[in-house]
Amino acid sequence: MVVVGGRVGGSTSSLFASKGGLDVLMIEKRQEIGTPVQCAEATSYKTFKTLELKPSKKYLRADINGADVHAPNGKNIRVEGSNFGFIQGCILERKIFDKELAIEAAKAGTDIMVKTNVKDLIIKDGSVCGVVAKQFGKRFDIKADIVIAADGIESAIATRAGLKNPNQVENIASCAQYEMVGIDTDPNYMQVHFGEDVAPGGYLWIFPKGDGVANVGLGIRNSKETAYYYLNKFIEKFDATPVELNIGGVPLSGPIEKTFDSGLMVVGDAAGQVDPVNGEGIENTVRCARIAGEIAVEAIEKGDTSSKYLKKYEDLWRLKLEKKFKNSFKYRKLIDKLTDDDYNALAEFLEDKDLESIPKLSILKFLKNHPHLITLFVDIIR
Repeated sequence: MVVVGGRVGGSTSSLFASKGGLDVLMIEKRQEIGTPVQCAEATSYKTFKTLELKPSKKYLRADINGADVHAPNGKNIRVEGSNFGFIQGCILERKIFDKELAIEAAKAGTDIMVKTNVKDLIIKDGSVCGVVAKQFGKRFDIKADIVIAADGIESAIATRAGLKNPNQVENIASCAQYEMVGIDTDPNYMQVHFGEDVAPGGYLWIFPKGDGVANVGLGIRNSKETAYYYLNKFIEKFDATPVELNIGGVPLSGPIEKTFDSGLMVVGDAAGQVDPVNGEGIENTVRCARIAGEIAVEAIEKGDTSSKYLKKYEDLWRLKLEKKFKNSFKYRKLIDKLTDDDYNALAEFLEDKDLESIPKLSILKFLKNHPHLITLFVDIIR
């Protein structure tokens, strides 16, 4: 089996396929797994349960109990508890975590090629049966019973297989993030800021990493200015020093329509398995990639890598996650309609209230003055 991409999705698929006894080759285009950092580095501890790994101090930077959500007018509410997804979890050092995960896959038997580009798929009789790779100027074919595409948002593999169209601009968040030293923030709570002046069409985050270090970043959509512009504008208020800058995109349209074909499965950002509201993808990717690795073991053992058999992969991950993705996409569409005045009104109403036990009478009084928020408010509080 060949896995294209050596980050979280690729390493997870490789790990569980190797544990199942398959001969696995994981191909990574960069010379080092883990760089550059491609996210804000937050996840829940469910990630490690899925991986069957004990979290390591090598890459755990902070425990997160919740988030302080800031409205444009400066009002904020504290959201905490396991009922609010990855808001309770941890901040990782992805450079170390990604590499450690690849090391676990290697220990299980995965072979790894770095600084190697996959240029094309090998397709015979309508079934994917390998890849064309290029390393140090040399092209060569690699035969495989199954290929797993874990090659990110711009997945060339899924596109070549006809499973994916280019992402629409309105469904991609343009992101920029600094890792900064000298940030005075609560060490166990994420800070999230909304507002057209701060992050139009998205939000800004401050994720603590301990010892005065934090990721300060944002994602925006449909803006005339760049994410980098808004990020620099925001950090002017800090007496802090950036030590790293990362810029990229996050798909927010939800999963692609089909994540499998004969001899092929697609996982992670390549499959759009990213939460459409907050852009969180580590936990989702790990869950889907494990399923892909395990289904690959079953398929190869049975000698059936047809589209009909590999559909089991999609059936299983959709059973576990499709409702979550659909709800998040619905919430994103509702949130897209909120104005700064709406955020301010919500923050003023929710300030100092327990989100899980707000009296119904208070809600009705609030919605009487803000009837256009009924759908969003009922969904969030429910």
